[in-house]
Amino acid sequence: MKILIAEYAGFCFGVKRAIETAYQEIEKGDGKKIYTLGEIIHNPQVISDLSKKGVNVIEEEELDKLTEGDKLIIRSHGVSKKLYDFLAKKGIEVIDVTCPFVKKVQNIVYEYYHKGYSIIIVGDRNHPEVIGVNGWCDDTAYVVNSIEEAYELPQLEKACAVAQTTLIEKHWKDILEVIKLKVKDLIFFNTICDATQKRQDAADELSKKVDVMFVIGGKHSSNTQKLKKICEKNCKNTFHIEDAEELTLEMVKDHEIIGVTAGASTPDYVIEDVIEKIRFLKGEDGNE
Repeated sequence: MKILIAEYAGFCFGVKRAIETAYQEIEKGDGKKIYTLGEIIHNPQVISDLSKKGVNVIEEEELDKLTEGDKLIIRSHGVSKKLYDFLAKKGIEVIDVTCPFVKKVQNIVYEYYHKGYSIIIVGDRNHPEVIGVNGWCDDTAYVVNSIEEAYELPQLEKACAVAQTTLIEKHWKDILEVIKLKVKDLIFFNTICDATQKRQDAADELSKKVDVMFVIGGKHSSNTQKLKKICEKNCKNTFHIEDAEELTLEMVKDHEIIGVTAGASTPDYVIEDVIEKIRFLKGEDGNE
């Protein structure tokens, strides 16, 4: 048996920074209440551990519950400009760990919106990153996530198009070709983050070489779901699991070359637990 791990798997820079910041705030022990706006990452194990240590999740519609002096961690997905303004007026201590790649998208949208351009965001309209980016153009962006939706765009005089940072490259390029037909003066920025692209490319390459592929990450994680789609095109035996507890003998018993990758919200220890469970189920030490 061989266990092959994708060259790029697990925590990306933005997520790692967000988690480290949350634990640093806990260690300060200054008595202030600490909240994260939404789950800081799509990983139930990490969320549970933070909760036990006093970091609570709060949703945007609940922000009125915060009182002056409370701490609010803005996760890597980022938020709208209006929300920053609201928190400042309320006297909330904001700890901003918006991913630099997401912050770049926000800045582009803000700049071109104020130059008079219509904004087009290619991505999932319900994803917190896209919702936050749209908030930097007063929620006026056209959000499209398919070729069909792109064809439904009106004819625009001038527009600026950006991508959700976790998009699959081909998805962006295919939709962009349609957008070009809809806009007379188009400026576009491929804002897919480098780490996302490397992770997707590594998963694509590895899934061509294995008998079974495990994609580890939260079930609601957008980037993990995209990794699964990429892998299952190459390997019919592709499984999306959150942790080692979901592994069964049935998944691995007939396979000798086993591939593993993980989404940006998956800690190293979860990946290691999965590898150990595979070895246990196969009754071997295995090779990486």
